[in-house]
Amino acid sequence: MKRHLPFLSRFARKTDGTVLVELAVVMPIFLLLYFGLIDFGRLAFHLVTTEKALYNATRVAIVRSPLCPNVPTVNTRGPSTNGSSPVPFGIDCNQGSNICSNPGDIVCTGSLTNPTMAEIWPMIDGALPMGTTPANLQITYSYDPNLGFLGGPYVPIVTITLTDAWFTFVSPLGSILSLTGSTAETMPEQSLPFPPLSVSMPAEDLSGGISL
Repeated sequence: MKRHLPFLSRFARKTDGTVLVELAVVMPIFLLLYFGLIDFGRLAFHLVTTEKALYNATRVAIVRSPLCPNVPTVNTRGPSTNGSSPVPFGIDCNQGSNICSNPGDIVCTGSLTNPTMAEIWPMIDGALPMGTTPANLQITYSYDPNLGFLGGPYVPIVTITLTDAWFTFVSPLGSILSLTGSTAETMPEQSLPFPPLSVSMPAEDLSGGISL
Protein backbone atom coordinates (compact mmCIF):
# COMPACT_ATOMS: atom_id res chain seq x y z
CA MET A 1 0.00 0.00 0.00
CA LYS A 2 2.82 2.38 0.88
CA ARG A 3 4.44 1.98 -2.51
CA HIS A 4 1.22 3.28 -4.11
CA LEU A 5 1.01 6.40 -1.96
CA PRO A 6 3.36 8.53 -4.15
CA PHE A 7 1.37 7.61 -7.24
CA LEU A 8 -1.93 8.46 -5.56
CA SER A 9 -0.49 11.72 -4.31
CA ARG A 10 0.62 12.72 -7.82
CA PHE A 11 -2.76 11.65 -9.24
CA ALA A 12 -4.61 13.82 -6.72
CA ARG A 13 -2.50 16.84 -7.68
CA LYS A 14 -2.83 16.42 -11.44
CA THR A 15 -5.45 18.52 -13.22
CA ASP A 16 -5.11 16.96 -16.67
CA GLY A 17 -8.54 16.36 -18.20
CA THR A 18 -10.49 18.51 -15.76
CA VAL A 19 -11.48 20.88 -18.57
CA LEU A 20 -13.09 18.02 -20.47
CA VAL A 21 -14.95 16.90 -17.37
CA GLU A 22 -16.20 20.43 -16.73
CA LEU A 23 -17.18 20.77 -20.39
CA ALA A 24 -19.11 17.52 -20.24
CA VAL A 25 -21.02 18.80 -17.20
CA VAL A 26 -21.66 22.35 -18.46
CA MET A 27 -22.32 21.72 -22.16
CA PRO A 28 -25.71 19.93 -21.77
CA ILE A 29 -26.94 22.73 -19.51
CA PHE A 30 -25.70 25.38 -21.96
CA LEU A 31 -27.35 23.65 -24.93
CA LEU A 32 -30.62 23.26 -23.01
CA LEU A 33 -30.65 26.99 -22.24
CA TYR A 34 -29.61 27.89 -25.79
CA PHE A 35 -32.28 25.82 -27.50
CA GLY A 36 -34.76 26.85 -24.81
CA LEU A 37 -34.26 30.50 -25.84
CA ILE A 38 -34.84 29.50 -29.45
CA ASP A 39 -38.00 27.60 -28.51
CA PHE A 40 -39.51 30.45 -26.53
CA GLY A 41 -38.61 32.82 -29.35
CA ARG A 42 -40.48 30.52 -31.72
CA LEU A 43 -43.42 30.44 -29.31
CA ALA A 44 -43.54 34.26 -29.17
CA PHE A 45 -43.36 34.37 -32.98
CA HIS A 46 -46.25 31.92 -33.32
CA LEU A 47 -48.34 33.88 -30.82
CA VAL A 48 -47.96 37.03 -32.95
CA THR A 49 -48.56 35.32 -36.30
CA THR A 50 -51.52 33.33 -34.97
CA GLU A 51 -53.22 36.43 -33.60
CA LYS A 52 -52.71 38.19 -36.95
CA ALA A 53 -54.02 35.13 -38.82
CA LEU A 54 -57.15 35.01 -36.65
CA TYR A 55 -57.67 38.73 -37.25
CA ASN A 56 -57.51 38.21 -41.01
CA ALA A 57 -59.78 35.17 -40.79
CA THR A 58 -62.39 37.07 -38.79
CA ARG A 59 -62.13 40.06 -41.12
CA VAL A 60 -63.09 37.81 -44.03
CA ALA A 61 -65.74 35.90 -42.07
CA ILE A 62 -67.74 39.02 -41.17
CA VAL A 63 -68.35 39.86 -44.84
CA ARG A 64 -68.95 36.35 -46.16
CA SER A 65 -71.67 33.73 -45.76
CA PRO A 66 -71.77 32.22 -42.25
CA LEU A 67 -69.26 29.59 -41.21
CA CYS A 68 -71.94 27.94 -39.06
CA PRO A 69 -75.33 26.56 -40.10
CA ASN A 70 -78.61 28.02 -38.86
CA VAL A 71 -77.35 31.58 -38.47
CA PRO A 72 -80.36 33.90 -38.99
CA THR A 73 -80.32 36.30 -41.90
CA VAL A 74 -82.98 38.72 -40.62
CA ASN A 75 -83.83 40.20 -37.23
CA THR A 76 -87.27 38.83 -36.38
CA ARG A 77 -89.61 40.07 -33.67
CA GLY A 78 -88.84 39.05 -30.13
CA PRO A 79 -91.25 38.65 -27.20
CA SER A 80 -91.50 42.41 -26.77
CA THR A 81 -93.19 43.82 -23.69
CA ASN A 82 -94.16 47.07 -25.40
CA GLY A 83 -97.87 46.29 -25.34
CA SER A 84 -100.17 44.17 -27.44
CA SER A 85 -99.54 46.03 -30.73
CA PRO A 86 -96.64 44.66 -32.74
CA VAL A 87 -93.42 46.65 -32.77
CA PRO A 88 -92.99 48.33 -36.18
CA PHE A 89 -90.23 47.17 -38.47
CA GLY A 90 -87.26 49.49 -38.74
CA ILE A 91 -86.92 50.21 -35.03
CA ASP A 92 -83.45 49.57 -33.59
CA CYS A 93 -83.11 46.37 -31.59
CA ASN A 94 -81.74 48.31 -28.61
CA GLN A 95 -84.80 50.58 -28.30
CA GLY A 96 -86.46 48.28 -25.82
CA SER A 97 -86.46 44.90 -24.17
CA ASN A 98 -86.72 41.96 -26.58
CA ILE A 99 -87.45 44.11 -29.63
CA CYS A 100 -85.55 41.61 -31.79
CA SER A 101 -85.41 37.87 -31.30
CA ASN A 102 -82.23 36.62 -29.62
CA PRO A 103 -81.08 33.35 -31.25
CA GLY A 104 -78.34 32.90 -28.64
CA ASP A 105 -74.79 31.88 -29.36
CA ILE A 106 -74.38 29.71 -32.47
CA VAL A 107 -71.15 27.72 -32.23
CA CYS A 108 -69.42 25.39 -34.68
CA THR A 109 -65.96 24.21 -35.70
CA GLY A 110 -64.26 24.98 -38.98
CA SER A 111 -64.73 22.69 -41.97
CA LEU A 112 -63.35 22.94 -45.50
CA THR A 113 -66.75 21.88 -46.82
CA ASN A 114 -67.91 25.40 -45.97
CA PRO A 115 -67.04 27.77 -48.86
CA THR A 116 -66.10 30.60 -46.53
CA MET A 117 -63.68 28.40 -44.57
CA ALA A 118 -62.31 27.05 -47.87
CA GLU A 119 -61.50 30.67 -48.77
CA ILE A 120 -60.04 31.55 -45.36
CA TRP A 121 -57.91 28.47 -44.64
CA PRO A 122 -55.25 28.90 -47.39
CA MET A 123 -54.71 32.46 -46.15
CA ILE A 124 -53.92 31.49 -42.55
CA ASP A 125 -52.67 27.89 -42.63
CA GLY A 126 -48.97 28.79 -42.76
CA ALA A 127 -49.21 31.22 -39.84
CA LEU A 128 -50.75 28.76 -37.36
CA PRO A 129 -48.87 26.20 -35.20
CA MET A 130 -47.83 23.00 -36.95
CA GLY A 131 -50.50 20.32 -37.04
CA THR A 132 -53.39 22.78 -36.84
CA THR A 133 -56.46 21.96 -38.94
CA PRO A 134 -59.74 23.83 -39.59
CA ALA A 135 -61.26 21.71 -36.81
CA ASN A 136 -59.06 23.65 -34.35
CA LEU A 137 -61.01 26.81 -35.17
CA GLN A 138 -64.15 27.43 -33.13
CA ILE A 139 -66.55 29.95 -34.63
CA THR A 140 -69.20 31.73 -32.55
CA TYR A 141 -72.01 34.01 -33.74
CA SER A 142 -73.31 36.02 -30.78
CA TYR A 143 -76.37 38.26 -30.68
CA ASP A 144 -75.82 41.93 -29.82
CA PRO A 145 -78.94 44.14 -29.45
CA ASN A 146 -76.86 47.21 -30.26
CA LEU A 147 -76.38 46.00 -33.83
CA GLY A 148 -79.13 46.03 -36.41
CA PHE A 149 -82.84 46.82 -36.49
CA LEU A 150 -86.09 44.88 -36.58
CA GLY A 151 -86.64 43.43 -40.01
CA GLY A 152 -83.08 44.27 -41.07
CA PRO A 153 -80.08 42.00 -41.60
CA TYR A 154 -79.02 39.95 -38.58
CA VAL A 155 -75.70 41.47 -37.44
CA PRO A 156 -73.95 39.23 -34.89
CA ILE A 157 -70.58 39.43 -33.21
CA VAL A 158 -68.31 36.93 -34.97
CA THR A 159 -65.59 35.29 -32.87
CA ILE A 160 -62.94 32.89 -34.17
CA THR A 161 -60.96 31.02 -31.52
CA LEU A 162 -57.98 28.71 -31.93
CA THR A 163 -58.46 25.70 -29.63
CA ASP A 164 -56.69 22.41 -28.84
CA ALA A 165 -53.53 23.35 -30.75
CA TRP A 166 -50.02 22.25 -29.75
CA PHE A 167 -46.63 23.93 -29.81
CA THR A 168 -43.73 21.58 -30.61
CA PHE A 169 -40.33 22.19 -28.99
CA VAL A 170 -37.00 21.50 -30.70
CA SER A 171 -35.31 21.15 -27.31
CA PRO A 172 -36.11 18.59 -24.55
CA LEU A 173 -38.02 21.28 -22.64
CA GLY A 174 -41.35 19.82 -23.72
CA SER A 175 -40.46 16.42 -22.32
CA ILE A 176 -39.12 17.94 -19.10
CA LEU A 177 -42.28 20.00 -18.56
CA SER A 178 -44.44 16.96 -19.26
CA LEU A 179 -42.77 15.20 -16.31
CA THR A 180 -44.47 17.71 -13.98
CA GLY A 181 -47.82 16.12 -14.83
CA SER A 182 -49.29 19.52 -15.75
CA THR A 183 -50.08 18.48 -19.33
CA ALA A 184 -52.54 16.04 -20.83
CA GLU A 185 -51.45 12.43 -21.25
CA THR A 186 -52.53 12.54 -24.88
CA MET A 187 -50.26 15.43 -25.84
CA PRO A 188 -47.87 14.89 -28.76
CA GLU A 189 -44.22 14.21 -27.91
CA GLN A 190 -42.10 17.30 -27.23
CA SER A 191 -45.21 19.51 -27.21
CA LEU A 192 -47.20 21.77 -24.94
CA PRO A 193 -50.75 23.12 -25.31
CA PHE A 194 -50.77 26.30 -27.39
CA PRO A 195 -52.54 29.17 -25.60
CA PRO A 196 -56.11 29.65 -26.89
CA LEU A 197 -56.43 32.89 -28.85
CA SER A 198 -59.53 34.57 -30.24
CA VAL A 199 -60.58 37.61 -32.25
CA SER A 200 -64.08 39.14 -32.26
CA MET A 201 -65.64 41.61 -34.70
CA PRO A 202 -69.16 42.77 -35.54
CA ALA A 203 -70.52 41.39 -38.81
CA GLU A 204 -71.04 43.69 -41.78
CA ASP A 205 -73.77 43.81 -44.40
CA LEU A 206 -72.19 44.68 -47.73
CA SER A 207 -75.26 44.09 -49.85
CA GLY A 208 -75.82 47.82 -50.09
CA GLY A 209 -72.25 48.88 -49.46
CA ILE A 210 -73.20 50.01 -45.94
CA SER A 211 -71.51 48.76 -42.78
CA LEU A 212 -73.99 48.10 -40.00
